[in-house]
Amino acid sequence: LPRIDFYEGLIEDLPLEDNLVDVIISNCVINLSPDKEAVFREAYRVLKPGGHLCVSDIVLTQPLPDAIRASLTAYIGCIAGASLMEDYVKAITDAGFQGVEVTTKQAFDVLACDDPIIQGFIKELDDDEAEIDRLKTTIVSATVLAYKNN
Repeated sequence: LPRIDFYEGLIEDLPLEDNLVDVIISNCVINLSPDKEAVFREAYRVLKPGGHLCVSDIVLTQPLPDAIRASLTAYIGCIAGASLMEDYVKAITDAGFQGVEVTTKQAFDVLACDDPIIQGFIKELDDDEAEIDRLKTTIVSATVLAYKNN
């Protein structure tokens, strides 16, 4: 395809020169990185002035229970690596992005999901009904737009 190139690399250390790309999109990948701040700094570095970032990711409205935060199953399911929404947006802003806007935010009711990975990490709460119920509003799917100004 014209004007599209594919590179292999780490999301925290992109193998690209500065000010090279027009748009960066990401769908549920950044929450798997232990250094989200580095991810957004790299995105800012490689974007051309006037370029934009559009990410969709799992974020949190409140901290996860310790049992889920430590769960490998929840990490594989893209939950345990998620950041608090305000920390996620702050990392984008701190990287230098302007006009940061959360365009969609939808709670992800894990209790209504039949996915075996999700059901597996719910079981790790040992039937703690209060913690299980709290999860209904804790895990959120969000889309964030941001721009690198000239």
